[in-house]
Amino acid sequence: MVIVAGHITVDPAERDAYLAGCVTVVEQARAAEGCLEFAIGADLVDPGRITILERWASQEAVEAFRGSGPSDEQGAAMLSASVAEYDVAGVRSLT
Repeated sequence: MVIVAGHITVDPAERDAYLAGCVTVVEQARAAEGCLEFAIGADLVDPGRITILERWASQEAVEAFRGSGPSDEQGAAMLSASVAEYDVAGVRSLT
């Protein structure tokens, strides 16, 4: 399993528009083979922060979906980004 997690920052005045532009990406990801979870959401405390969380069955699934990354418009709106991939060796359910 691969987890992609982190956050990006955008101008707080532009966050809602940025997230609206991500709806199609989330829908496409969730429909992609090997996607276990895909969420992009507004941070509850920082008005310019957007949290990223993805779970994929394999690295191959991530790469098949990823393509070229964010659009030019989305890339230009990002002020900073801190997102990383994690290879998971084991899982413990909390539910």
